[in-house]
Amino acid sequence: MYIVTIISNPNVSLLDLGVIKKILSSFETCKNFKWLMPKVAAEFEIPEIPVYFEEVWKEYQTKEIDLTVQRSFGRKKKVLIADMDSTMIHQECINELAFVYEVGDEVSDITLKSMNGDIDFENALRQRVALLKGMKKEAVEAVLKNRISLVPGGKSLVNTMRHSGCYTALVSGGFTLFANFIGCKLGFNEVRANELIFENEVLNGLVREPILGKSSKLTALIEISRLLGINKTECIAVGDGANDITMLSAAGVGVAFHAKPIVQEVADVKINFGDLTSLLFLQGYTVDEFSS
Repeated sequence: MYIVTIISNPNVSLLDLGVIKKILSSFETCKNFKWLMPKVAAEFEIPEIPVYFEEVWKEYQTKEIDLTVQRSFGRKKKVLIADMDSTMIHQECINELAFVYEVGDEVSDITLKSMNGDIDFENALRQRVALLKGMKKEAVEAVLKNRISLVPGGKSLVNTMRHSGCYTALVSGGFTLFANFIGCKLGFNEVRANELIFENEVLNGLVREPILGKSSKLTALIEISRLLGINKTECIAVGDGANDITMLSAAGVGVAFHAKPIVQEVADVKINFGDLTSLLFLQGYTVDEFSS
């Protein structure tokens, strides 16, 4: 059997009974309908994935409703591996640093090329950090304090999975100064990220090698799985950029979260409108099971 999950943004709550009935009528056979959160998320079973599923998905994307389908067995995962920039937080940290340091246009252009897969992540990071040479540490810390905001649902996602006995890891191509703070704030078990190098409280334009890039995210997933004695299929991973693709592909469920086009093209599970609690709904958690 397969589970179809219907998800809308909790701030909009689009799933009234009329919408639900119309979605159900799109499938020839469905049973065991269940609300996960009234008006926000629901699920039902189907015996097989219909050939027309993508057409139904596209129709409801225009209505700002996410539809996903996955096997019903083994949905609740034992590990969460999460990207940080534009996933757990709204911003790309390096873009925010560059804006404050008045090299925003140059850095944003390199970031966009990297996220879309036009330039490899490691070289893109070196080029961008070089443009930040001379930035004072107090200015970097001010960016963290004043310009970084959490994506809704992240705290509930991490806490609920940890409360259920899961291991959670924040694995970022961004910087430890940001990732350690965000990881602690959200309650992750582990944080992996790149380290900016300061000399006399000033950025020297270098990032400590080796750089944590897309291969490192896959490595983290494999290492954590082995350490816990589980299979990669028991992991759920979430990210938005090109350097997340190998990690998403290797996980049992890889979620392209409000992701770049190149990621959407290859991801089986796409969340474009729901918040981070969508990852709980995908696993079959109800809102009553959320832990804050």
